[in-house]
Amino acid sequence: MQESPGSEDSPEGSPHVVVNGSGSVNGRGTGSIGVLGQSPEGRLLSPLTSPLLTDAGCVRHDDEDEARRKKFPTDKAYFIAKELLTTERTYLKDLQVITESFQNVAGKDEAFPDSVKNLISASYDPVYKFHQGFLKEVEQRLAQWEGRSNAHIKGDYQRIGDVLLKNIQGLRQLTVHLQKHSECLVELERACRSSRKAEAACRDFEQQRVCYLPLNIFLLRPLHRLLHYKLILERLCKHYPPTHDDFRDCRAALADISEMVLQLQGAMMKMENFQKLLELKKDLTGIDNLAIPGREFIRLGCLSKLSGKGLQQRMFFLFSDSLVYTSRGMTTSNQFKVHGQLPLYGMTIRESEEEWGVPHSFTLFGQRQSVVVAASCESEMERWVEDIRMAIDLAEQTSSPNTDLLSTSLSDNKLSEDGGAELESEEELCGSHSSLERQGQRGNTTVHVCWHRNTSVSMVDFSVAVENQLSGNLLRKFKNSNGWQKLWVVFTNFSLFFYKSHQDDYPLASLPLLGYSVTVPSESESIHKDYVFKLHFKSHVYYFRSESEYTFERWMEVIRSATCSASRSVPSTRKDLY
Repeated sequence: MQESPGSEDSPEGSPHVVVNGSGSVNGRGTGSIGVLGQSPEGRLLSPLTSPLLTDAGCVRHDDEDEARRKKFPTDKAYFIAKELLTTERTYLKDLQVITESFQNVAGKDEAFPDSVKNLISASYDPVYKFHQGFLKEVEQRLAQWEGRSNAHIKGDYQRIGDVLLKNIQGLRQLTVHLQKHSECLVELERACRSSRKAEAACRDFEQQRVCYLPLNIFLLRPLHRLLHYKLILERLCKHYPPTHDDFRDCRAALADISEMVLQLQGAMMKMENFQKLLELKKDLTGIDNLAIPGREFIRLGCLSKLSGKGLQQRMFFLFSDSLVYTSRGMTTSNQFKVHGQLPLYGMTIRESEEEWGVPHSFTLFGQRQSVVVAASCESEMERWVEDIRMAIDLAEQTSSPNTDLLSTSLSDNKLSEDGGAELESEEELCGSHSSLERQGQRGNTTVHVCWHRNTSVSMVDFSVAVENQLSGNLLRKFKNSNGWQKLWVVFTNFSLFFYKSHQDDYPLASLPLLGYSVTVPSESESIHKDYVFKLHFKSHVYYFRSESEYTFERWMEVIRSATCSASRSVPSTRKDLY
C-alpha cells in the first residue's frame, strides 16, 4: 500500500531518504536531500515504499521468517562470523568500484596519465583478487556452520578463527600494496589538479550510481577494513573462553592484524585528513589551497552569526589554523560561499549569553575582527567551544600569525558581513523542480546534511564512522500495514543505504542519519516483534527489525555512533592519536 504525501514518511519539512531512480544516490546525479522520485502523475513518492523498493519478492511473511530463523545457530560467535561475511560482501563491492568501474572509465580517458592508471591497477587489483578468495572461504564456512553445505565429511565447522588467521597472514603479504594506497590518493588528486579533463572525468564518475560515496573514500577502504577485522577479532576473543577450540586461532589472528594496523595507522590518519580536505574543497567556493601539508580538519557545522540583520545561519569550518564561515550558495554547483576567515593565532573566546541575550552564544575575538555566534543547543556550543579552544592552543604552538585561506579576490574585496545568498528552507528544497536542478552533484554531502539538520560533525566523528560500518538484511515495517519488507542495508558515512539484495551494484535509496534518534518502540506503538529499533527525526519515523539480539545490538550501536552526539567519542583503536 502506497503511503501518501504528508505522512510521517513524506519529504515535506526535512531531508531524509533519497531515492535512486535514473539518477543517483547521495546527491550524485538527480537525487538530493529530500527530493524523492516522482510518480507518473507527478505525486511525490514515499521513499522506502517507492516502486523501486516494493518488489513483492522483497516482502517476507512473518511466519516464514520466524521458521527460517529458528533453523540457524544461536551462538554469539556465529553472529559475529556472519557480520564478517556481510561486511566482507560490501567491502568487495566497494573494491569493485575502483578495480572495475573506475578503471574502466580511466582506462578509456587519455586525460589520466598512464602512471596513475598503472599505479591504481597495481595497488588495488591484487587486493581485490585476494578478497574474492577470502569471501568464498567465509561463505563456505558459514554455510557449513548453518548446516547448508553438501559436505558430509566430519569436522568442527562452528568456528571462524582458522579462516581469519589463514587469510590475515595472507593479507600481510599484501602490505606493500596497502602502503601504496595513500600514494594513489595523492597522485589521483595531482592528476585532477593538472588536467581539467581528468577532474571532469572524476566528477562525472561520482555521478554514476555505483559511486554512492565520494570516490576518494573508496580508495581508503582497504586500510579501513583492517580496523574492522581487528574489532571483529576483539569481539570473538572477548566472547570465547580461553579453553575454546577457536580461541587460540582468534588470538593469533588478532595479534597479526593489530601489528598491521599499528604499522599502517599513521599513514591512514594522514590520508583521512587529506581526503577530508579534498572533499571540503569541492563544497567551498572562495578558498585557495585548502589541502596543504600541516593543515588539519577539526569540525564543520551550523552556527548562527549575529549581524546587523540579526542572527543568520552560517556554515563554519574549523581547521588547525583558522575558522572559516560561509553561507549556502544558490548556484548550480551548490557550493558554500565563503564570507570570512578568522585566523586562530591570537584568538580568544568568551561565552556571551548574558551580554547579547542570545542562548548558547559565544564571541570569537580575532586579531582583525570579532564575531558573535550562537549554537543550536547547549551541547553543540560546548563541542564548538572545546574544539576551538583546542585548535587555538595548537595554532599558538605550531602556526605563524600570517595564515590566509581566502582566495585573492575575496581577500582584496571583502564580502559584506550581511551579504550572500538568501537562505533556502528545507521545504523549498523538497518541493520544487528548480531546487532539484540547483542541487546538482553535491546536494547531499555531509556538509549539506549538517546545514539542513542544524548540527555539526568533527574529524573524531568521521573516524568513529569509519570503524562503525555495518551491512546486513533488515526488515522495514510498512506504515499502513503489518507487513515487513526485506532489504539489504549498508551503514556507512553517517547514512543508511538500501538495496534489494547484497548482489546489487548500487543502492536504490539512502537515509542520512545525522540529527535522527534511534530508540526501541514503546508499548503504545504496537509493534509486537523482537529486535525492532525505531529511527525518528521530527515527524519522520521508520521501524527496522533485525534477526537476532546480537545484530539488533550492533545496529543500535553503530547508528547511535552517528545520531547521538553525546555518544560520539574517540575511537577505541585510535585514542593514542588524539
